Amino acid sequence: MTPSHSSQSPQQKVSPELCKHPRVQIVSRDEESEYVECQECGDVFESSELKDMAIEEKKEAEEE
Repeated sequence: MTPSHSSQSPQQKVSPELCKHPRVQIVSRDEESEYVECQECGDVFESSELKDMAIEEKKEAEEE
């Protein structure tokens, strides 16, 4: 029997450094934290970091 592979899209993943994480999925949650995985690059991080990234991005856009 052949080993089963996880269901990943055939598309090549984007580098986490270049990705803006437009699509995320919750992968873990506990009393204090919620962790999400980006569906584009596969990076896993705390959901509060996503909010921080959006705030920083907005500041940079306003400064330009």
